[in-house]
Amino acid sequence: MLFAPDSFKGSIGAAAAASALASGWASVRPGDRAILRPIADGGEGTLDAFAAAVPGAERMPVVVTGPDGEPTRASWLLLPATPDAPRGTAVVELASTSGIELLGDRRLPWDAGTTGFGQAIGAALDHGVSRLVLGIGSSASTDGGAGMLTALGARLTDAAARPIAPGARGLQTIVQADLSGLRVLPDGGVLVLSDVTNPLFGPTGAAAVFGPQKGLPPEDVPRVDDGLRQLAGLLATAPGPKTPAIPPPPATPAIPPPPATPVIPTTPPTPPTPADPATPGAGAAGGTGFALLAWGARLVPGAAEVAALVGLPAAIAEASVVVTGEGSYDGQSAAGKAPAYVAGLAAEAGAVVALAAGRIDPDASTSAFAATVSLTELAGSPAAALAEPARWLHEAGATLARANPSPRP
Repeated sequence: MLFAPDSFKGSIGAAAAASALASGWASVRPGDRAILRPIADGGEGTLDAFAAAVPGAERMPVVVTGPDGEPTRASWLLLPATPDAPRGTAVVELASTSGIELLGDRRLPWDAGTTGFGQAIGAALDHGVSRLVLGIGSSASTDGGAGMLTALGARLTDAAARPIAPGARGLQTIVQADLSGLRVLPDGGVLVLSDVTNPLFGPTGAAAVFGPQKGLPPEDVPRVDDGLRQLAGLLATAPGPKTPAIPPPPATPAIPPPPATPVIPTTPPTPPTPADPATPGAGAAGGTGFALLAWGARLVPGAAEVAALVGLPAAIAEASVVVTGEGSYDGQSAAGKAPAYVAGLAAEAGAVVALAAGRIDPDASTSAFAATVSLTELAGSPAAALAEPARWLHEAGATLARANPSPRP
């Protein structure tokens, strides 16, 4: 038995969710051997997944400007040095610096921004890391990454040459972008983990698909979409940094041996993805994906990267039944979210896969799963499920065990 859920956004982390599901399953089928592999896809919980998987990882506290403009305590993760990253790798998570969960029940569709995310990235660069890994799910804003770029030294101005306002509001007045002061990338590059494949703008873009989730009224979507188009055009022709990064020498000549688990398992290196608004994932995090492409980062599906890090493919190859899950399984879940990726790996390995979710959208396809269970249905209401997520995940594990999904022969 393998338990590989993502976090249940805003209620319980992936590791605690996996433990609760496993304990529920064991209450019905105590003889089954359980393996826990909590995962993430670039959104909330990505930092925790890396921290749990990489020996020697160190949390680095930082105070940033939150999505509401208020000081927010956060942290980025310093991974140990390796031969290809002699000064270490920094993992920075947008969810914990500029994420929607930081707003609680509030929504600030016009004013929330990504400044804090940029500040945390800047703190990691100040530390002198060789490489950045950025998780960009769970954003609170649709600012096209303007706040992040500004925090990293870009100058985005209006017709009077004044800095634009934070958030999507600022995109309504932007007329010029100057990236010449933008901080250069570390010599090991920047890898961006995205949990969606949406383009920057258009009917499946950041404003149209994710804007309403962030409180944007439907009638305002075209205005924000136009602002993202304007930003994209300006970034495409903006002057960029003039000098390449010159890495400082290591503090000591000795390079610590790599941890047993690979720090950053990635596909073979490729040139940076061009800053094309149609690039899958450019619309991630309210368009922050595109801003990072414009900076020179490389965008990849987050679920695959984190899965490789925690050894998920090998674990699934040995499992008969896999249980995955997330807070809300809906139409977007198949477009890069962790449960869909886990289901694909299970299908390739011939394992049976089951789903536990906080809620399951009636329009979402669940054909990949042998059994499904909704915490909302078990608890009787969304509020009850959110109030005691561990309790209802335990019950979900027991329910799935009673359903007895048929394992492969």
